[in-house]
Amino acid sequence: METFSVRTGSHDELIDITAEVQNILHKNGTTDGLCCVYTPHTTAAITINENADPDVQRDLLLGLKHFKLEEVPFSHMEGNSPSHVKSSLFGCSELVIVEGGSLRLGTWQGIYFCEFDGPRQRKVHVQILPG
Repeated sequence: METFSVRTGSHDELIDITAEVQNILHKNGTTDGLCCVYTPHTTAAITINENADPDVQRDLLLGLKHFKLEEVPFSHMEGNSPSHVKSSLFGCSELVIVEGGSLRLGTWQGIYFCEFDGPRQRKVHVQILPG
């Protein structure tokens, strides 16, 4: 397993981590199998979505705002329950097929670290499973 850090700069943001994951895969040398990308944080997430148009990331975050989670009278005293909900909606991991030494992502897909309670220093774990 390899781990790398992500420094987030704002409360809600998506950071493209595709290159970092691909670099770990190349370093590992596995040509076929699975790649698990996981974050051990309860107010962050991992997702796969379009990486060709930055408006897509902005639209995802705008869409989340329309849920108006900040207006819900949550019980959690820390005050970051909306971030916990967003993390659970997106999920803490993604599993990607590895074929021919590359992540088998779609033409327009990228892997994103989703920050919902930043800015913070976060961790991402990558586990390559040979197939």
